[in-house]
Amino acid sequence: MDGMNETDVLRLAASVERASEHPLARAIVDAAAERKIAPVDVTDFDAPTGKGAIGTVTGRKIALGNARFLGEMGIAVTGLEQQAERLRQDGATAIYLAVDGKASGVIAIADPVKATTAQALKALTAEGVRVVMLTGDNRTTAQAVARRLGITEVEAEVLPDQKSAVVEKLRREGRVVAMAGDGVNDAPALAAAEVGIAMGTGTDVAIESAGVTLLKGDLTGIVRARRLSAATMGNIRQNLFFAFIYNAAGVPIAAGALYPAFGILLSPIIAAAAMALSSVSVVGNAPRLRRVRL
Repeated sequence: MDGMNETDVLRLAASVERASEHPLARAIVDAAAERKIAPVDVTDFDAPTGKGAIGTVTGRKIALGNARFLGEMGIAVTGLEQQAERLRQDGATAIYLAVDGKASGVIAIADPVKATTAQALKALTAEGVRVVMLTGDNRTTAQAVARRLGITEVEAEVLPDQKSAVVEKLRREGRVVAMAGDGVNDAPALAAAEVGIAMGTGTDVAIESAGVTLLKGDLTGIVRARRLSAATMGNIRQNLFFAFIYNAAGVPIAAGALYPAFGILLSPIIAAAAMALSSVSVVGNAPRLRRVRL
């Protein structure tokens, strides 16, 4: 920090970020509330997508974001880069705070990895699913988290409008893509994927853009959803087989196809009963899904 204490940095950051809906912004606001640091009013607020936020607080121009964003405004972060890199190596996201055009502090935000996440990713990999981390975060931070979770493929420093492009690229390669996300920035990618999976703890926009919502925000839900989907498709194929066999065998015989050669003729009553039995087979087969182990 440059001439500012932790309280000053957090107050200014929370004052600007409370006008934003980004998860990182929420983390800053919550951190200030936990420390009983009261934010003040912000004016001239703006939040360029995927970059950061700016605003005026008590007459001072505040900017929050990554080094690239501040660099676009002519603000150098050289003096704080070493400190930020140490934070990234621990798996935290480093956000710079600039006051009146001068870098004044770094805020570290770490999203604790759920205890079940590594297990869920391992299960998906074992089932032949290729797992790719797609994030707008710094590459050092992304790699640190990926190593912890056993993820070998990482697409880092991806802007929100580029996430959907990555999904489209994978689809052009012939991949069937499922995208999991929880933020406003993930919505285009969720819509571009064959299967969009939103976290129930995420934003409304992400949930609206997705086809599947995990109410608890737990990645083991993806494993369970995939297994349930596979079981459902298997059930559908079995039902189609039953229906096809009954119709393929019953209808021609009832129409007299075998009568000229073999003298076999199926009574319309029996044919109707066979048709009804096909429906019973389908309906009776469906409840087996309740016994699927997810």
